[in-house]
Amino acid sequence: MSDFKENTATNINTTMSDHGDPKAVAEVKIISGSEAIAEARLKEPPKWFTKSSVLLYLCAFVGFFCSTCNGFDGSMFNALLINDTFKKYYNVQSDGAWAGIITSMYQIGGVVALPFIGPACDTWGRRYGMMIGGALGVVGVIIQSTAPAHNPKGQFMGGRFLLGFAVPIMTTAGPLHVIETAHPAHRGIITGLYNTFWFVGSILAAGVARGTTNLPGNQTWKVPVWLQMLFPALILLLAWFLPESPRWLYTRGKHTEAKRNLARFHGNGNEDSIWVTMQLREYEQYLNMDGGDKRWWDYGALFKSRPARYRLACNCCVAIFGQWAGNGAVDYFIDAVLKSAGVTDQLQKMNINLGKSCMQFTFAVIGAFFVDKLGRRPMLIGTFSAVSFIWIAAIAAVAINDKQHTDSSSKAFVAFVFLFNAVFAFGITPLQALYPVEVLSFEMRAKGMAFSNLSLTAAMLINQFAYPIALGTIKWKLYIVFACWCPVQAFVVWLFIPETKNRTLEEIDDIFNSPNPRNASLIKKKIAADSHGNVVEVEKI
Repeated sequence: MSDFKENTATNINTTMSDHGDPKAVAEVKIISGSEAIAEARLKEPPKWFTKSSVLLYLCAFVGFFCSTCNGFDGSMFNALLINDTFKKYYNVQSDGAWAGIITSMYQIGGVVALPFIGPACDTWGRRYGMMIGGALGVVGVIIQSTAPAHNPKGQFMGGRFLLGFAVPIMTTAGPLHVIETAHPAHRGIITGLYNTFWFVGSILAAGVARGTTNLPGNQTWKVPVWLQMLFPALILLLAWFLPESPRWLYTRGKHTEAKRNLARFHGNGNEDSIWVTMQLREYEQYLNMDGGDKRWWDYGALFKSRPARYRLACNCCVAIFGQWAGNGAVDYFIDAVLKSAGVTDQLQKMNINLGKSCMQFTFAVIGAFFVDKLGRRPMLIGTFSAVSFIWIAAIAAVAINDKQHTDSSSKAFVAFVFLFNAVFAFGITPLQALYPVEVLSFEMRAKGMAFSNLSLTAAMLINQFAYPIALGTIKWKLYIVFACWCPVQAFVVWLFIPETKNRTLEEIDDIFNSPNPRNASLIKKKIAADSHGNVVEVEKI
């Protein structure tokens, strides 16, 4: 499968000289990205289904479980705020201040965890970071699930706080492990698939909540709350068997082990594979062997240079924009959103919540296979532009329903909510884990993701506090904010965000070291390759 864009691929009979030796030019290609990857593809075309590649996919699959935790929580809490028995047990409503406080405890725990994310992932490695987060997550679910009847709110919020503390560690270590161990030719798709597992957790939670609706008493909501332990427990058990990131091993002086892992998973057992030698050469050239990632207290690498600050700004922009397109209101407060459209039946709302999650998962998986074909920038710009028009249509439908209370306007609004989620899942969901990780250099990657989590959590805290109160007071008029803000996000991406496809993680350094990273990332090159796949001429166009 080709990872770089081919505008022409022409066999010609021209000859040219390379070091005085005539060589027949077999192909001329126009690419955007790395000629090293283009040459490696020609010399040693990567195969999707070999024994080693399938084993590496299984390893990535374990990392994907880290993404399910947030998805499970969002969908589960949607279901809890729809569940009448839960609301009666805690004496709460689906909107208002308490709904914001109880959901935000999850985010507050994430803020407190931020200083510990870098050390957990850098000091002991990516897989140990996953295990630490998994262990804390299991304890948090136990505390949350055993809240006694005489003081349910306090212990429930305490469990959510610890769970929120654990999840950022998992959701930092997980994508770091996936992106650093993935084959360079498959990095975009594999890491794009990581965030689609948000919906695996979401679907499971919605399905279990729907299936337990008719259980007696408090079991109707306690079963899904207990089930939240599933993925943290799997991560705790399975991460032990994963190979460590070769980049982490290399910077810790374990060069032989790093080379062995690269050969096993990227070179089909051949230590002389061009993919292995290319990456080892880049490790030596780009990786800081005595960087701040080895000092748990040193966050200076995030701010010490203009390229580092630009990287961090790109990371935080995409992380925040992924929460402020209106999806936060739809994901966490679907009950209040549907109520604003006149949908009041509990079972109907459960069905809509489950159907929405299934649809989002399908479109997110499809989108993951387009991140390298379309590119990061076009997907971001196109999605934020498209959802602006969808919100305008949704506002028109819900405004009519507010005045006329017609069945057709209510159904139209629900349809636009589904359309919004489909477009968002296709264009943004795969990039939410991929882009913020790949724009950071290795030295700043774990701590940069901790800082990114701070930005992300701040954005989500605003969502958690503001949206339920706004939905309870101004109701559907909140959606006008989304319709106005999404075009602003599209413009900022166009103006500021570089393209990162078709480059190794180390080669992305060259983009950010240039005077204008956005323009540097958009340069296309014409390459000429001989019959052996050697690049014999490179020309910028």
